[in-house]
Amino acid sequence: MTEDYQLSKVSILIQQKKYTEAEKVLKDLLAADANNIYLLSLLAEVHLQQDRFDVARSLIDNAIGLAPDAPHLFYIKSRIAIQQDEYDEAEKYIMQAIEFDPYDADYFAFLANIKLARKQYEVALEFADKALEIDAENLLGLNTRSTALLKLNKSEESFDTIEGALREDPNNAYTHANYGWGLLEKGENKKALEHFNEALKSDPNFAYAQSGMLEAIKATNPVYRVYLKYSFWMGNLTSKYQWGVVIGFYLGFRALRTLADHNEALRPYLNPLLILLALFAYSTWVIYPIGNLFLRFNKYGQLLLTKKQRQSSNFVAAGLGLFAVGLALYFILPDERFLSVAVFGCAMMLPCSVMFSPTKYKYSLLIYSIVLAVVGLAAIGLTFVTGELFNIMSISFLFGFIVFQWVANFMIIKQSNY
Repeated sequence: MTEDYQLSKVSILIQQKKYTEAEKVLKDLLAADANNIYLLSLLAEVHLQQDRFDVARSLIDNAIGLAPDAPHLFYIKSRIAIQQDEYDEAEKYIMQAIEFDPYDADYFAFLANIKLARKQYEVALEFADKALEIDAENLLGLNTRSTALLKLNKSEESFDTIEGALREDPNNAYTHANYGWGLLEKGENKKALEHFNEALKSDPNFAYAQSGMLEAIKATNPVYRVYLKYSFWMGNLTSKYQWGVVIGFYLGFRALRTLADHNEALRPYLNPLLILLALFAYSTWVIYPIGNLFLRFNKYGQLLLTKKQRQSSNFVAAGLGLFAVGLALYFILPDERFLSVAVFGCAMMLPCSVMFSPTKYKYSLLIYSIVLAVVGLAAIGLTFVTGELFNIMSISFLFGFIVFQWVANFMIIKQSNY
């Protein structure tokens, strides 16, 4: 079996996502030629596709040691860094690749994609255009250009660009999914569903398309559509503006409450507004898992939910159930101690809604949620023993609940800004 035939076989196996078989062939080839740069880069690619980032990085570092001026090796190293959320490193390596070869469209398109993830939309558009100057049919360049234009409120030009990408490759899963997300952001959820469906036909396990399909199904609910618009708007802001919204909302709420407390004439008008604002703020936390809970009864939606999404929706449903039961028992018996159950259930919906959210501090939100639940249960127990709603444990729970909102905002905003 010739080396050319084996390399051709490796290429086919990678396309078919048969990485274990490709790895075996590459290791056999490397046994005879351990310093072959091309083979090392292919093996690094195979490990990268299997999320074995440390192994992939070690292989590519060995290859760079043998060929320190090979641009493709730095391109792969940049892609490895991105998968580990090391955006500064990824930029550095892709810039090195461009320095060695300033005429490769893939390198400029990848740099544009990094800038897009960092919400530097003007710069992303600039590099995407540079990639398309070199290769007008570069799919990543077209997709990145389309998304950057959408974020810059140039939707007509954005959709023209991505439709051009579809003409180049009508069955490309990434392009269909990207088009779907763009349509979803513009409020066209039915058309978005069509493109997510096309993406999943080409690649049934494509997570980007699966999550888009979930959001598009939930967006059939008009209330969820409002939340989704807010979510897109907030997500497009950089971290300082996201914090500006959060802090501005908090300070505005406090100012209105102070005004209501000190102005009896305005109180009948301000109190309903304060309740509405509080409900809106609370709903932005819990509507996502509640939406997932309703998808459990959708024959298509339930297939798309991940294990963590199902678990989160279950916990939120349990919190909602406790709130309803506690409130009902308070009015039926009546016994104000059951208010502690209602408050606990209502409050725990918030941490349960985000405890599985990815953050740079792994398991931190989950651990905080568990500790908060333990303190809350202890507060309920102490309330039923002493008959006092406000005891040391209930005060600790309420304090922890308030702090949780700021901690969760900090971690989620940090995660979404690189």
